[in-house]
This record gives sequence, structure tokens and C-alpha cells, in this order.
Amino acid sequence: MRAIARLVEAYAEERDLALNGLGATTFRATAKQAGLEPDECYCLGKIKTVSDIALEVVLTSGGIDKLEIYRRLRVPEVWFWIESRFWIYVRGPRAYQERTRSALIPALDLDEIARIVVAADDEQQTAVVRAYRRRLQRTVP
Repeated sequence: MRAIARLVEAYAEERDLALNGLGATTFRATAKQAGLEPDECYCLGKIKTVSDIALEVVLTSGGIDKLEIYRRLRVPEVWFWIESRFWIYVRGPRAYQERTRSALIPALDLDEIARIVVAADDEQQTAVVRAYRRRLQRTVP
């Protein structure tokens, strides 16, 4: 689902957000006995040891509770792409809370990105990203 990452990155560029992509970086916390590798991850501003946002594309159900591992790693937000829709989780004091929008990038319309990804042909990624950029350029943030 590289198209999702490209659209999120296009949004950040058009809205002048300091969003640094780390790709599919493996995070480990030996002391916390946790580790995993998100499909994409991002830091807002300075690159940190642990990303601010982890994106997981879920194609099959997994046997581990990834949110629990992300909680132990102290990742502020986890975005799951499941069955053509985003599920957003924001870390609270004890557990993640499901949200309809990102707390870190609240103006980002992930429902719109989902519609674009579902309607797009994988071979038309560049054209889709260009069209999305043009739309963003016409709207005031």
C-alpha cells in the first residue's frame, strides 16, 4: 500500500508539515520485550528513537496484539488500514483510544485518502498523487 504513504507525504509537503518518513523501520525495546516493524512510520519534526505515527496495513488477522506492543514502545499514534478503511488509535495514559482523526495531524482527512486509494489503480499512483496535490493547492488549510 505504497499509495497511502505517498498521499500522506504529499499532504505533509503541501501543508508544510515537517513529516519525516522512516519506512518500514524495526523498533525494539529489549527492556520492554517488544518489537515489530510497521509498514510505514513517521516522525513529526525531529527524528526520534520511536516514531510518532506507525502505519500498519493489515491483510490477514494476526496472532499478536500489536497495539500492546506499540503501547510498550510508546508510539503516540497507530494507524491500521483494514478492509479499505483507516482505524486510528491514539495512545492514552493506560491504553490506546480509537479516534476518527489523527491527533498529531488533525486536518488530514484519512477518509478522503481511503476513498482515493480504493478507487485508484495501483499503476496510476503518480497521477493520483498529482491530482490530490492539485486539490490540496486549491483549498485553504
